Amino acid sequence: MDLQDFNSGKYIKQLEYKSFSPEKIYHSWIISSPEINKLLAEANRLIGELNAFSQIIPDVDFFISMHILKEATTSSRIEGTKTNMEEALINEEDINPEKRDDWAEVQNYIKAINTSIKELEKLPISNRLLRNTHKTLLMGVRGKHKIPGEFRTSQNWIGATLKDAVFIPPHQSEIQELMNDLEKFINDDKYLIPHLIKIAIAHYQFETIHPFLDGNGRLGRLLITLYLVSNNVLRKPSLYLSDFFEKNKTYYYDNLMTARAHSNLIQWIKFFLVGVIETSKESIQVFKDIIELKNVIELDKLPKLGSKIENGHLLLKHLFQIPITDSKFVSRYLQISPSTSNRLINQFIELKILTELTGYKRNRKYMFKEYFNIFQR
Repeated sequence: MDLQDFNSGKYIKQLEYKSFSPEKIYHSWIISSPEINKLLAEANRLIGELNAFSQIIPDVDFFISMHILKEATTSSRIEGTKTNMEEALINEEDINPEKRDDWAEVQNYIKAINTSIKELEKLPISNRLLRNTHKTLLMGVRGKHKIPGEFRTSQNWIGATLKDAVFIPPHQSEIQELMNDLEKFINDDKYLIPHLIKIAIAHYQFETIHPFLDGNGRLGRLLITLYLVSNNVLRKPSLYLSDFFEKNKTYYYDNLMTARAHSNLIQWIKFFLVGVIETSKESIQVFKDIIELKNVIELDKLPKLGSKIENGHLLLKHLFQIPITDSKFVSRYLQISPSTSNRLINQFIELKILTELTGYKRNRKYMFKEYFNIFQR
């Protein structure tokens, strides 16, 4: 079927409302739109460049952890949480009690990303994987009573109440069949559909089905990266679209609704591909900035540590993974005395690698700000 002939579905009368029943997507797709083909070529080119950077950077997984942290805070923020990246990096006991629920949701998201990417080594993207990831997302947080890890067995909606809902997804009786169709579509290799087009359609369909009572937005956005990693489109999980979706939040929701209301899937896919292009450019620049910063510190600053240069390299390597630290951690991590730890931290401050955050005399926290700020743009 040509994208231009897409039929989104129909509304079905329930007892007191109408729910939207989407058409199934597991079939062939033809892309005759010149605009989409042009955007697709540019998106594929930039992902290729991003993959090249992720392969040439030593210890790239250390830097990937910050990509994951940013995705977790941004995707959660779209759903209303207030935790920022700096707060997400510190321990729960150091978080304002009023913010701990938001903090816990972000930590769950980080765990969900890491766990699901690990599970891809033994599981395909499947309903089982999605349910496992959903369970991790909601475990012990505000959505814990909304059957974590299970497809919904009641109607949900987008809006304040069912009566004034902006969108009412399919009735719960349709969920299993629709999700089976989505699973077949994602894993099919019979129909030769470009990967970026396929995951754009899959994300739209997942959000339209809204298969869980809570967490659909976060899981649907994570599905994008999981698909790209599982199909080797991404060599490393270094591309997340949540930042683009948040910056263009109105357009994100409008384009999804336009596809449903007017069967205009082309507009949604164009928006999605622009998101891939813009996010790839930003991720490439992040890697360039990391390489430049790493070279400056290792070649110009760390040699000034003299005999402590080995510990300096070890500490720097850790800071590229988690750019907030304290003296107790450094002492334990490097297996050095507290006084030696404090001296090393002070040297890092003098070299303008670390900045003290708290202003306290005790229990001080230090940040690798120049690195942290690379992810704040």
